[in-house]
Amino acid sequence: MRFVITFAAVALVAGMIVPQFVGQMYTRQAPQNLMAARQATPVEPPPSNPDSVVVPPDAMGHFRVEGRVDGQIVQFVVDTGASVIALTSDDAASLGIRPGPIDFRALVKTANGTVRAAPVQLNMVEVGNLMVRDVAAMVLPDRALSDNLLGLSFLSRLRHFEYTDGKMILEQ
Repeated sequence: MRFVITFAAVALVAGMIVPQFVGQMYTRQAPQNLMAARQATPVEPPPSNPDSVVVPPDAMGHFRVEGRVDGQIVQFVVDTGASVIALTSDDAASLGIRPGPIDFRALVKTANGTVRAAPVQLNMVEVGNLMVRDVAAMVLPDRALSDNLLGLSFLSRLRHFEYTDGKMILEQ
């Protein structure tokens, strides 16, 4: 039951994020190289606080970070509205996570409609020098998700996160 509620919350958030994304597409000029806009921004701790990561927006206004899941590099979009970390099926497979058809038991509403997702547990997720263990996540099927989302199952376990001065700040 907890998974159903969690995934329903993610679906609600996705319904709120997609219109904002579409609005940003029409209010900002597209970058010359779309792939460059999708690259994760290397994160560096500010000199004054080594337990903190500052993430500037990319050319599209998204906060992209390079993280590690169980030691393997994964690109994420920071999504304070997503209840859990959401992984594309391709990236999950590259991490060795290959849910079978029976594992896709949670219903999630996305911009592409309602899909089934597979709940999983990640041993360790790192962003810069921040680390969280035993993190809830979900795997979405092919084409249901374009980017991995770094959601609240990671963010809420930090001491603090905020958007200020045009940047996302994560603190442990």
